[in-house]
Amino acid sequence: MYKPVSDMGLKNDFPIFKKNKKLVYLDSAATSLKPQVVIDKITDYYQNYSANVFRGVYRISEKATYEFEETRKIVAKFINAQDVNEIIFTRNTTEALNLVAYSLGKKIVGKHDEVASTIIEHHSNFVPWQVLCFELGAVFKFIDIDKKGYLLEDLEKFISNKTKILALCHVSNVLGTINPLKQIIKKVKKINPNIIIVVDGAQSFSHIKIDVKDLDCDFFAFSSHKSLGPTGVGVLWGKKEKLEIMKPFLYGGEMIDEVTFEKSSFKRSPYKFEAGTPSIGEVIAFKEAIKYIDYIGVDKIREHEKTLVHRSINLLNNEFKNKITIFGPDNVEDRGGVIAFNFDKYHPHDIAAVLDTMDIAVRAGHHCAMPLHKRLEITATVRASFYLYNNQRDLERLVNGLKKVERILK
Repeated sequence: MYKPVSDMGLKNDFPIFKKNKKLVYLDSAATSLKPQVVIDKITDYYQNYSANVFRGVYRISEKATYEFEETRKIVAKFINAQDVNEIIFTRNTTEALNLVAYSLGKKIVGKHDEVASTIIEHHSNFVPWQVLCFELGAVFKFIDIDKKGYLLEDLEKFISNKTKILALCHVSNVLGTINPLKQIIKKVKKINPNIIIVVDGAQSFSHIKIDVKDLDCDFFAFSSHKSLGPTGVGVLWGKKEKLEIMKPFLYGGEMIDEVTFEKSSFKRSPYKFEAGTPSIGEVIAFKEAIKYIDYIGVDKIREHEKTLVHRSINLLNNEFKNKITIFGPDNVEDRGGVIAFNFDKYHPHDIAAVLDTMDIAVRAGHHCAMPLHKRLEITATVRASFYLYNNQRDLERLVNGLKKVERILK
């Protein structure tokens, strides 16, 4: 069923592996590594046409503006957005989600209304809605999970005609659970046709084929840095009709249409949400990351990750019987390239520290998902997350690393 794992011939495209040939990087859910083509593109901007966008009539400014807007077009095409003006650049997924909470949430949510999220959310798609409800006197609900990390199916218990917004992730950054978004959205909109669906796609964009029109969500947020691109760039996609009714998130330069002593008017989307000088070089370089991903193929990346997850779960269970607890779905079809686990009675931070002595990078802690860890009745987990540059050798190194953990901490 699962094809042999290779390195897909890609490690050589990532200069970090040339610096440290022993590195086993298993923290792509936090941030991905960057291929040379992305690094070259950002360097090209700063070396050759490092001017501000939109404001200059001279050639290097026009070049920067052109490259900047080309990224917007490529992003729109990659997620099948209906209109390029539905693509808004932010600093990260967190800012994109806060933008919706501030600009739309405060407009449509009133006292005694409801906002729903899920127990498996990253804090960035949990706390903004919790705070919004607290400030407005609304009710904050969250959908629970079963023992395997799937959202409970009886959504009618959590969604009603009072529910203004449902905020949920596409893929859990801890459990790896892939939520069946299309089915959930269809079911929820039968219960409440006017509900606004906000999706955190930070862990799915560039791992799973995204078609926002087919999903029929209202907003979809993701980051560049988790998708081979630079840090400092996030994207919010929103349905045009929703963006038009939203007020700006920030006020200042570039988002202005006209300013007088009496009043100010603002540009239309996306520019009314992009106040000030953006991360120009980083946005420009993001297009190279998308081109790289598109060249490899999202479907191939998805199959590669499924194979890695399948083999790593088998390796861990076979080598450490009754000593390891893996959280999340058993079926790799329902799981992204993420495995969170606990190993015997060893603290996750100690495990990560020992693995680091072997150049194995994993994440340890609550992964900005404290409500989920409280629900699981644990304080922390070790998380190994995979991407297109990982291979079978990385899995074997992880197992050998955990054997060393056992020898040292026993």
